[in-house]
Amino acid sequence: MSGLEEGVDQLQQYREKCEDHVASFKQVLEECNDRVNSRSNTEETCGQEMVDYIHHLDHCAMPKAFATLK
Repeated sequence: MSGLEEGVDQLQQYREKCEDHVASFKQVLEECNDRVNSRSNTEETCGQEMVDYIHHLDHCAMPKAFATLK
């Protein structure tokens, strides 16, 4: 099964394997989180950055996960 562990969340394992493919989106999210956390009063939430990151992460991971289903 190409290095994936049985009995664990395989989608999560594929997401971890896809981290390199979405590094730029993760960096944008982390920069936003740092910016928000450095302020005591802000309306910024980083919601769109999170959506973009998860979307691209799942775009990479989902086809790999579904390919392993029997």
